[in-house]
Amino acid sequence: MPQPPAIGRRAAAKPYSDIGASTSTDDASPHKLISLLYTTLLGDIHTARGAIQRGDVGAKVQALRRAVRIVDEGLAGALNVDKGGELAQRLAELYDYLLRRLTLANATNDAAVLAECASLVTTLKEGWDGISAQVHGQQATNLPAGKGG
Repeated sequence: MPQPPAIGRRAAAKPYSDIGASTSTDDASPHKLISLLYTTLLGDIHTARGAIQRGDVGAKVQALRRAVRIVDEGLAGALNVDKGGELAQRLAELYDYLLRRLTLANATNDAAVLAECASLVTTLKEGWDGISAQVHGQQATNLPAGKGG
């Protein structure tokens, strides 16, 4: 199974804190930070969909602006294509696609495009969360004796 793309703790934490997320990131692993970004992104996409249905342009714009920042600065910004190889490259391409679709949804008020984005992000989040035990087990085995777990 391919390893997740390598990201540094500070590289992963900075974009998350920059977007004003309310969850504490002080003790979160880089893996957990990405999971939090996916969760926040899904919330913003759902908020934008609801705003479109209500005709609330301001709320839609605000939610999609934050969603774009999460994808661009948080998720894509945390990728290390050199160390992450093909998997990181494919994620970068998928994030670029998401950015284009979020922008289109914003310009056209298309809730169906946002439903597509939510489906893609849900799949990514489920996959990412699914490797949590593997990632955390690997991190624990890299710690000095008595520091794991």
